[in-house]
Amino acid sequence: MKLKQYLHWTIILPIISSVFYLGGFLEMGTVGNILGAILLFGSVLAAVHHAEVVAHKVGEPYGTIILAICITILEVGLIISFMLSGGEGAMTYARDTVFAAVMLILNGILGVCIWVGSRKYKEQFFITNSATSYLVSLVAILVLTLILPNYTSSIRGPFYSDAQLVFVSLACLMIYGSFLMFQTVRHRNYFVVEEADHTTHEADPPTIKKTILSLVLLMICLAVVIFMAKGLSPVIEDFVEGIGAPRALVGVIIATVVLLPEGLAAIRAARNNQIQTSINLGLGSALASVGLTIPAVSVVCILFDIPFVLGLDMKSVILLALSVFTVMLSLSRGKTNHLYGTVLLVNLAAYIFTVIVP
Repeated sequence: MKLKQYLHWTIILPIISSVFYLGGFLEMGTVGNILGAILLFGSVLAAVHHAEVVAHKVGEPYGTIILAICITILEVGLIISFMLSGGEGAMTYARDTVFAAVMLILNGILGVCIWVGSRKYKEQFFITNSATSYLVSLVAILVLTLILPNYTSSIRGPFYSDAQLVFVSLACLMIYGSFLMFQTVRHRNYFVVEEADHTTHEADPPTIKKTILSLVLLMICLAVVIFMAKGLSPVIEDFVEGIGAPRALVGVIIATVVLLPEGLAAIRAARNNQIQTSINLGLGSALASVGLTIPAVSVVCILFDIPFVLGLDMKSVILLALSVFTVMLSLSRGKTNHLYGTVLLVNLAAYIFTVIVP
């Protein structure tokens, strides 16, 4: 029985994926690329499983924080890998990926969670103070990182000078650190919903041994996803060029791969009538994606003297403002319905369409 537990696909797949990459099988041409893409997708699903095991052990809200940080590690690793490769569009990969992640979370993950949950339960309830806290922090960071660079005068274009990058990075870390203190210490009750009834039995927390194994395998999965995606990056870029789409689509693809584990976990929580967990996962990931990714990428760009575009164009600013405003209205009453989810998904479709057809 114990041997059978260790033969689970979530344990075997990360090992196979590691051997596949380290053995150089990714360079086998089209067949290698197809197998690599399959293993990449499987590693993402395995990462979901192991992250949920660790999150279940530590409980809320720490579990969602662990998931958000794991996603940020993935995002930073992929962005830095693409930027250091020095390919065409390297200057905008960080901006495009972070912007895509925010748009996919606000409109895609939250939209699907609200729509799926409301279709099954009609209305789902959450604590409005939690949503407000997330959005206050997120809006401040978004303006500082993606909009303000267009209007500073120390350097021309949508860039920050090194001094400005340092200041904005510290500001992001200050806001994110303060939010974590708010979420885990001072107002933890804003982010955890106590169930009124216990008709649904929640599985017992995993053992320490199982948790440690899942943590190790989670790290392996994250590394596999980063390196496999880096190896497949030329294929992704060729695909984008082949369909005649702008380079910004590369950022959307990277963000989609990165957010898949958290998106699946959030949707599963919504289906289980745990919309508060879905909101914690979604907005927490968005906050971490900007608040931690920008400082990490800024450090690399300053050290290696890599040009680093941050400011969004006007079309993207309008879409970002629409998304943030719609989410604010949707989460202002403490309960959801399918209309909110539908509108957010339409916003997502508009964003993706305008990326492909600018």
